[in-house]
Amino acid sequence: MTVNIQYLHMLNSESINTYVTDKLKNLSQKFDWIINAEVHFDKRNNPTQDKICKIELSVPGPRIFATSTEDNFEQAVKHTIKDLEKQLKKRKQTFASY
Repeated sequence: MTVNIQYLHMLNSESINTYVTDKLKNLSQKFDWIINAEVHFDKRNNPTQDKICKIELSVPGPRIFATSTEDNFEQAVKHTIKDLEKQLKKRKQTFASY
């Protein structure tokens, strides 16, 4: 699985890179048919300083997308991965076994 990470309105962070890469690696071990992951981090410049994580997965069939807004990036990644895992489980059930 290929992981592409982009940062919008903020600087690159190696700690967030390794965190999201590890989480996606665990996800790809459960679902070995994931092809590619596009990760986007964004930060809103409002008084609450919301942190946004958007992840789009390339899989057989339509792409799977999830996003979450939290107080820090680790929580945003955690919730986004959880949403993606739910969608991947549903997609796996639609696969026909012949």
